[in-house]
Amino acid sequence: QVQLVESGGGLVQAGGSLRLSCAASGRAFSSYVMAWFRQAPGKEREFVAAISRGAGMTYYADSVKGRFTISRDNAKNTVYLQMNSLKPEDTAVYYCAADYRLTPGARTGYNYWGQGTQVTVSS
Repeated sequence: QVQLVESGGGLVQAGGSLRLSCAASGRAFSSYVMAWFRQAPGKEREFVAAISRGAGMTYYADSVKGRFTISRDNAKNTVYLQMNSLKPEDTAVYYCAADYRLTPGARTGYNYWGQGTQVTVSS
């Protein structure tokens, strides 16, 4: 089992940047496929990005491709989401997710979730 804690959210102007972090507790972090999701008010939670166990492969939603970068540091048990060129439509609660059974890039089926961190982009 793994526990996830996100940090790094906040208020930023359109065009700005933020870096989210997700710290994982427990053993064998490197065996987990990791992902970021987001949920805007009144909308369903949606996939943002995912990264393979060894960080060799990354996957992105079309809406963030070219602006967001997911990465991980297995020595620090942490996954990151660098968000550049932020837009007001990126405003949402961002969640970190993990699962050891899924194939890399999976967009559903994650069993472990963090509590979320709020990102607000002003126009």
